[in-house]
Amino acid sequence: MSYNISAYCRIASNTIWRNQEVLFSEDGVDSLEFFKSAYKFLEVKYPKFYKMDALSKLAFLAAEVLLGSPLSEVKNQDVALLFSSRSGSLDTDIKHQNSISDVDNYYPSPAVFVYTLSNICLGEVSIRHGLQSEHSFFISEEYPTDLLFASAEYLLQTDASTKVVCGWIELVGEDYECMLYVIEKEGNIT
Repeated sequence: MSYNISAYCRIASNTIWRNQEVLFSEDGVDSLEFFKSAYKFLEVKYPKFYKMDALSKLAFLAAEVLLGSPLSEVKNQDVALLFSSRSGSLDTDIKHQNSISDVDNYYPSPAVFVYTLSNICLGEVSIRHGLQSEHSFFISEEYPTDLLFASAEYLLQTDASTKVVCGWIELVGEDYECMLYVIEKEGNIT
C-alpha cells in the first residue's frame, strides 16, 4: 500500500514554510520573539501559548499551520502524532537545573518543571486540536526514518488513524528546526 505526504511545515531560521510557500518570516529577532510574532501572524487565539516552553511553542506553531484551527474539518480522533528529536526537552531541563543550582535565588518553578518532559509538546498540540489519538515522542541522534514510517504505516493500516503527523522538532537555545508532515493513504502535496 502506498502513502502520501499531503502537507508539510518547516520552521527554521525565523521562517515558516507550508509546503513550498513561505508563510511568514522575520529577521533580527530571537527565537522566542519570532514564535510570538508567528503566533500573532497566524491569528491564533489561545492564551496558554504564552505559558508554554519554547519546544511546545515550536510544535504548536507547526501543528497550527498543518491542522488549522480546531474548528476545521479534521476528524480529531483520527490524527496521530509521531515526533522525534535529538535533544528532547534539554532546553527546558537546563533552565530548570539553573533554577535549582542558584543558591542565592533558589526557586524551582513548577511552570518550568512541567515542561521537562519532551512529550508535553504532544499534549499541548493534542489539547489545542482536541486530539484523542495515538502519540509518541522518540529521542534519537538522527531522524528515525524507519521507525516513524513503520509506526505511521501500522496506524494507517489498522485504521487507528486516517492521518499521521510525523516529524523532527529540535530546539536548544537559539538553535531550532522543525519539520512536520502529514501522512495519509491518499492525497498529494498541494
